[in-house]
Amino acid sequence: MQLTRTPYGTTDDGQAVDEFFVENSNGVSFKLITYGATLTSVRTPDSSGKIEEITLGFDSLEGYEGPHPFFGATVGRFANRIAGGRFVLDDTEYQLEKNNKGKHHIHGGSQGFNRRVWEAYPVKQHDAAGVTLTLTSEHMDQGYPGTLDVKLTVLLSEENELSFAYDAAADRATPVNLTNHSYWNLSGECSGTVLDHVLHLNSERFVEVDSELIPTGHIAPVKDSPFDFRTPKPIGKNIEAAGGYDHCFTLSEENALSIPAARVSDPRSGRVMTVFTISPGIQFYSGNFLQDMETRCGKVGPHAALCLETEEYPDAVNHPEFPAAVLNPKERYLRKSVYQFSTRSSV
Repeated sequence: MQLTRTPYGTTDDGQAVDEFFVENSNGVSFKLITYGATLTSVRTPDSSGKIEEITLGFDSLEGYEGPHPFFGATVGRFANRIAGGRFVLDDTEYQLEKNNKGKHHIHGGSQGFNRRVWEAYPVKQHDAAGVTLTLTSEHMDQGYPGTLDVKLTVLLSEENELSFAYDAAADRATPVNLTNHSYWNLSGECSGTVLDHVLHLNSERFVEVDSELIPTGHIAPVKDSPFDFRTPKPIGKNIEAAGGYDHCFTLSEENALSIPAARVSDPRSGRVMTVFTISPGIQFYSGNFLQDMETRCGKVGPHAALCLETEEYPDAVNHPEFPAAVLNPKERYLRKSVYQFSTRSSV
């Protein structure tokens, strides 16, 4: 395993940012910067052995400091949406920033974890290597109660598994929902849309949302709907009927790191990405809102990439019927997700 750490740049407010590069003996590699604990690159071989970049991103720190749709970022304190940016916890009402269309809160706010420089150190194991990152979010950071200490370990194994292990603790009750927000195109960045990618979601139900993508509280069956990916199908097959995909699909405990939560394959390159997680949900986003977005490989448009964000249910703090997404003192938030890369010739 190859592991290097190099300076990446300096933020506008003078903080040094480093880049970690990890590569295994199969030619699979990733890059991660300490700004936002951001995954800036994943390169994997296709079925013929050609190695290409399969995520969207930028080629400089300036791009990540600018406005962008969370390319590769670690998002928190609470990923996804909170209706009205408001919740009540222990009889106290909290009002968060309405950074989603001026109406709702999304991904921890405009200065969430993706806008922070994390502490980091390299990690080497006998068959894996990567980086552990830490961050302290103080009481009332972005409006959230309690001081939260977060540790994230990102590892690449010789089995082509890219894993994200989250560990957090708080000194008072607080909502927590951490995820990685990478945008994937298994044909290669800027290679066109992902509408012909074939997706399998091991989920029988999804979180129903309204026109503003806020949960209604209803967990709907996927059966006989455009949201049924229990049998693999191209993403574009029913996308118009669905109105685009940006939905949380529920997962059973039996999926936890043994049965795939999701698998996406690209018929052009032969690349396959399989996702395992112990999280209760996975957000499938089909890149609906990508519009003339400038990236390191040029401008991209709608559906140029997809996201599979392992997570708690959106707005769970306002829905007691959802799995709990509040971390209490003396508890630990422990989540792990694995993205496994292969090709059709090897699966």
